[in-house]
Amino acid sequence: MTVSKYNNLFSIVLLNSVVPLSKSLNKYLSQRIVVKSFKKGDFIISKGEVPDRLYIIRKGLVRGFFMHNNNEITTWASVDNELVTSISGFFRNNAALENIQCLEDTQTESLSFEELHFTLNNFPEMERLYRTLLEQYYIEAEYRALAARIPIAKDRYDYYMKIVNPEIFERLPKKYLASLLNMRPETLSRLQTDCSII
Repeated sequence: MTVSKYNNLFSIVLLNSVVPLSKSLNKYLSQRIVVKSFKKGDFIISKGEVPDRLYIIRKGLVRGFFMHNNNEITTWASVDNELVTSISGFFRNNAALENIQCLEDTQTESLSFEELHFTLNNFPEMERLYRTLLEQYYIEAEYRALAARIPIAKDRYDYYMKIVNPEIFERLPKKYLASLLNMRPETLSRLQTDCSII
């Protein structure tokens, strides 16, 4: 994994597209954001670690998962332009409950917990940006929670197709996609075959 700092940051452009940021905040972020590259298979965060950074995926694919009875249970996946961290770990400064693993070579840009809170306390527009991003996260979390309660595999698959970024269906390896959808890989293959015939 490689780490660097530079001034032309993808994340600043992305954040400004959500909420216009002041010159002073842009300058602060350009001086603090860290660019890091991970290899396929690397862990951004491991269960039990206290995560101290909030990441934006510049390019790549990551998944969140936990272990249960020696099985990996995939709970979410994210691709380019999306925010990732251990939510309970980062925001509560506690040990992460899950692992976050790169499934492709992944480029990230990140801000530390302390730097995030400095911006919230010193730049009014950051509060609006933060609220907007948290609202989006909670909407997506609600969709996933509802999807997980759908008992019939086909209905669950159809619902996920509507709520999840299509790139996740295209790029996520089948065994992880099946785990995310809470179904056996054979069931996923059958559903995908049925959908391609229609």
